[in-house]
Amino acid sequence: MTEPRPSETPGARMTGSESEAEAAAAVREMFDSIAPKYDLLNHLLSGSMDRVWWWRAARSFRGILQRSDASVVDICCGTGDLTLALLRLRPAGSAPVIALDFSAQMLARGVEKFNAAGYGALVTPIEADAMHLPLPDNSVDLVVSAFGFRNLVNYDAALRELHRVLKPGGELGILECNRPRGVLGRLYLLYFERVLPWIGRRVSGSSGAYSYLPASVARFPQPPEMIARMKAAGFSEARWTRYTFGVAGLYRGLKG
Repeated sequence: MTEPRPSETPGARMTGSESEAEAAAAVREMFDSIAPKYDLLNHLLSGSMDRVWWWRAARSFRGILQRSDASVVDICCGTGDLTLALLRLRPAGSAPVIALDFSAQMLARGVEKFNAAGYGALVTPIEADAMHLPLPDNSVDLVVSAFGFRNLVNYDAALRELHRVLKPGGELGILECNRPRGVLGRLYLLYFERVLPWIGRRVSGSSGAYSYLPASVARFPQPPEMIARMKAAGFSEARWTRYTFGVAGLYRGLKG
């Protein structure tokens, strides 16, 4: 079977943004604006399945997480739900988990949650762009992201950047939405294009953000293409595990 070749889909775009810099600024502004209602809408729009997905993804990396000296980074961490799932698997005295996001408002809410859960001292929050990580080459054991990678403006460049900071033998985990095929896919499309934006607008007060969401999922590569992109960036053992009938899934890869 011929391996699928990556298409020309570059990364996230918002209406009106022409360059990657404009797209990044627009996405950051959007997430800052919806930060107060972000958690509520995530739980509401996913039927609280997001909680299951975060925990399942975190458990996939239990072996690394239980090494107290392991360096762990959650990029595009948002309000920190995946970070919290990771922290619950870390032994006492472990190195802090880095929680990184370029939206100041999202990160601030994450810090509030870390402190409320008693993990404040075990997290290093960093406001930064995942396209340009403030981390040395070959310095990280595990990089993960939950529902944030598709908001980066250049998927291939982002994968290369994540590969750069990982140590040889380090692992990558990307939890993302997916468009199922068949009847379920058609129902999913109806929900994402009609129902989700309607609910999102009414709860968040933002008309653009929850129109952007289905567009960003539609733009994101299907699993065979995403795996091809990961391999092109240098990751070995690239694979995808479907969650909940394929509406979400975990991409994994290893830096050789």
